[in-house]
Amino acid sequence: MDILIIGAAGMVGRKLVDRLVADGSLAGQAISKLTLVDVVEPSAPQGAGFAVATETADLGEPGTAARLAAARPDVVFHLAGVVSGEAEENFEKGYRVNVDGSRNLFEAIRLEGDDYRPRVVFTSSIAVFGAPFPEAIHDEFLSAPLTSYGAQKAIAELLLADYSRKGFLDGIGIRLPTICIRPGKPNLAASGFFSNILREPLSGKEAVLPVEESVRHWFASPRAAVGFLLHAAAIDLEKVGPRRNLSMPGLSATVGEELAALRRVAGDEIAGLVRHEPDPKIQAIVAGWPRNFDTSRARALGFQAESEFDEIIRAHVEDELDGKIGG
Repeated sequence: MDILIIGAAGMVGRKLVDRLVADGSLAGQAISKLTLVDVVEPSAPQGAGFAVATETADLGEPGTAARLAAARPDVVFHLAGVVSGEAEENFEKGYRVNVDGSRNLFEAIRLEGDDYRPRVVFTSSIAVFGAPFPEAIHDEFLSAPLTSYGAQKAIAELLLADYSRKGFLDGIGIRLPTICIRPGKPNLAASGFFSNILREPLSGKEAVLPVEESVRHWFASPRAAVGFLLHAAAIDLEKVGPRRNLSMPGLSATVGEELAALRRVAGDEIAGLVRHEPDPKIQAIVAGWPRNFDTSRARALGFQAESEFDEIIRAHVEDELDGKIGG
């Protein structure tokens, strides 16, 4: 099996690569080649039992998508995107990457023709939904985003569904919860503080909380995110049906519940490293985000995530800190 990962240098992309290398197969088929693409050079994994190629490329640039599609990969993981805060600040870049880049990819696959129909797994976002919200958002809820990022993801979802309906590709879009705890350095995502207030203290560093502890949100771990991608690549899409975009399972928690879980797992001293400094700009963005989901459809199709926030924190400590807390 030949696999292409676009956005392979990102956090979820790197973890997906590690998992594919460890497994050596996908959907019951041995991996023969893995191509990693991003706007910065992806790191080639060590110990892969198959060919690995890396490439620095921008999906929004003319010719990039056609070149990638010409290799005819069997599975395409489309993870590339401009994150929420940056998409709001840089309107043109957000649309060029998140909309034009996705359309370029889907169109390049279509133009390959000759019965080429790869599985395309697209990472969307819960930002496709906008307030006012029901108590729990189901997959049939109106998609009416209140941010440029959400609008861009919603457009890409519609494109994916239509190109799949026409038989040009075999697509599935998975709306990721906020992935927490994200390892590494803070990024430009407006949701970054959800990870920062846990990751930094767990490493013995101070962190800033820009919103009130009453803010509620929808979460899953990086482990769960990789699981979603692998399951989406292997699932029988006849069972999914024509509605190809699904909200992924997760857990609904307030910032206060996040911090309480941090205190239970790591103790009062670590939890005390979080400092509250309200940021009206972040507060305004977060106010328009969904808080809870009914993901019974995705769960019935076999997608799984954590049920308690303590699990998310322990997974980070095990995977990123070698089981040690406090740096």
